[in-house]
Amino acid sequence: MKVKFITFIITLFTISAFSQEPLLTAKVSKNKLGINQRLRVEFAINKQGGDNFKPPNFKNFKIVGGPSQSVSQSWVNGKATFSQSYSYIIKPLRKGEFNLPPASIQIDGKTLLSKPVKIIVTEAVEVPKNPNDPDYIAEQNIHLVAEVSKSKPYVGEGIYVEYRLYFSNNVGIYDNAVTESPQYNGFWNQEIKRDNGSQVKTAMYNGEQYRYAVLHKALLIPTKSGKLTIDPMKMDIVVAVPTGRGDFFGNPITRQVRKEYTSAKKTIISRELPLEGKPESFTGAVGDFSYDLIASKNVLKANESSQIKVSVKGKGNLKLFELPKIETPKELEVYQPERKEKVRITASGLSGSVTDNYTVVPEYKGKYKIPKTEFSYFNPKEGKYHTITTEDIYVDVVQGKQLPTTSNEDQVAKQAVKTTGKDFRYIQTTADLKPYKPSRFFKSIGFYLLLLLPLITIPIAIILQKKNEERNADIIGNKQRKADRLAKKYLSEAKLQLGNKEPFYEALERALHNYLKAKLYVETSDISRDKITQILEDKKVDTASINNFIDVLKNCDFARYTPIDNVQMKQEFENAKQVITQLDKQL
Repeated sequence: MKVKFITFIITLFTISAFSQEPLLTAKVSKNKLGINQRLRVEFAINKQGGDNFKPPNFKNFKIVGGPSQSVSQSWVNGKATFSQSYSYIIKPLRKGEFNLPPASIQIDGKTLLSKPVKIIVTEAVEVPKNPNDPDYIAEQNIHLVAEVSKSKPYVGEGIYVEYRLYFSNNVGIYDNAVTESPQYNGFWNQEIKRDNGSQVKTAMYNGEQYRYAVLHKALLIPTKSGKLTIDPMKMDIVVAVPTGRGDFFGNPITRQVRKEYTSAKKTIISRELPLEGKPESFTGAVGDFSYDLIASKNVLKANESSQIKVSVKGKGNLKLFELPKIETPKELEVYQPERKEKVRITASGLSGSVTDNYTVVPEYKGKYKIPKTEFSYFNPKEGKYHTITTEDIYVDVVQGKQLPTTSNEDQVAKQAVKTTGKDFRYIQTTADLKPYKPSRFFKSIGFYLLLLLPLITIPIAIILQKKNEERNADIIGNKQRKADRLAKKYLSEAKLQLGNKEPFYEALERALHNYLKAKLYVETSDISRDKITQILEDKKVDTASINNFIDVLKNCDFARYTPIDNVQMKQEFENAKQVITQLDKQL
C-alpha cells in the first residue's frame, strides 16, 4: 500500500512538472558588440518532445561555431525543470541595428516561434591580445549606469535618477569611492533615502546576467524648460579580477586593479507648462492636490484668537509653489502665518501637506467675512489645469466693544486724544553740571597691576616649564598620547559619517589604509590582506594586533551588504581606534 502511495505522489509531481506550457526562448550573450567581436545565441525549449528545430536566417551574420545541443533536467523541492537548447557562435558582417528573426520548433503537432532579438553592431572595439588582461576584464565586467525615470517631464514635475553599479560574477569589488558627484543644473534636487542601503540584486544588462547595487538615488524637479543635462558620476573602484591561474587547492587567483568608471551623460527635455487654460491663481503647483480653508473657531469673544488654516495636500512639487493668501477685514488683527510642512521624499516624488496657519484676533463685536480663496494646479498625467475654490468663512464675535459708527462705513470713528500726563515731556529749564576731571594713569590701579605683572608671570612660566620637562621624560605616556592623536587624525572623517552606513565604512577602511601607507610607505590599496599581514609580521607586530587590524578591514567590506545599526558602527569605530593605537606603539 505504501509503495503504491509513493508511486502515486511521484506521478502527480511528474505530471504537474511537465504539464507546463511549452515555450521557445532566444537569449544572446550581449545585445551590443563591435564588428570585430562575436556573440553566443541560444534557443531553448522548456518541455520534452520538441522536434524539427529550424534556426533563423542569420542574415548580416556569419556562423563561426555550432550548432551545439544540450539537455538539462533538475528536480528541486518537488519541482521539475527541463531545458533543451541549441547554441550558435556568430560574427557580424557589417555595422548597424539588426533584428535576429525567430527560430522554430515543432511539439505536440504545433509550431513554436521564439521572439526576435535586437542586436546593435558598432565600430570595431579594441580587444587585447591577452584575453586575461586584468584591465580589459575589469572594463568589460563592470558598468556604472545612470537610469532616469522619465526623459520628457513638465517643468515642476518630479522624476528620479538612479545610479547603478553593474558587476558580473567573474569579478569582485574590493573598494569604491565617488571621485566626482553628478551636477543637477536646472533642477531642484533631493537625495532619496534607501532603506535597504546598497543591497545587491540581480538583473539583465546588455542581454547578460549581472549583479548590481544602487549607489545613489535622487529626486529631480526641473525648474526651467528646455534641454537640461545631468552630468556624469565618476568613481574610483578597486576590482579583483581572475588571472586565469589557480592555487594549490584549485581556487582561482585574483589580482586587484584600480580603474575609474564614468556614467553616461543624461539629457532631459523639460517641457513648458501649456498656456491654454492657465488660471490667474496658478503659482507653479504641479501634481495632484487637494485644498482646504478652515477656521478653528467661527464663534468667539473679543481678544480671543482663532486659527485660519490654508492647507494643500497631495503629491507633487510641494516645496516649490506659493499658498494662496487670505484677506481679512481691517477690524480683525491678523498675524504673519506660521508655515508647517509634513513632506516625505520617495521615488515617486514629494507627498504630504503644506499649511499656513494665520492667527486672527478680533477687537470689536460683530460678524466678519473672510472671502473665499482659490488654488490652481497642473496635473501632468492629465495634461490640464484644475482650480479649487473654497467657501466664504464667517467669524462671529459675540462679546466685546461695539464698533464705533461713522458716516463712512469703511472707517472707524475718530476719537479725541486723551492727555494722561505722560504723553509729552516739557523742556528742562535747569541743569546740574559738574566739571570734568581727567583721570591720570600714573599711580593708578592699572599702573600698579602692570608693575606687578612680571613678578607673577615669571614663577608661573618656570612651573609650566618644569611640567613640560617631566612630561617629555615620560616616554611611554608620550607614545600613548601620540598614538591617540594619530588615531583621531585618521579616523576624523569616519567619525563625521557615524550613522550613514556606506560613507562611514568607506571612510573607516580608507583611514586604516592611509595609516599603513603613512607608517610603512607602501600602497596598501594594491596589496591583499595576506600581504598586509606579512608586512606587519616583518615589522615584529604581535599576532593579536595584526588579527584585530585584519578583522576591522573584513568587517568594513562585509558591512556594506548587510544591515548595520548605529550601535554596531560606534563599536567598529572604537575597535579601529584601538587597533591604530596598538599598532603605533609597535611600529
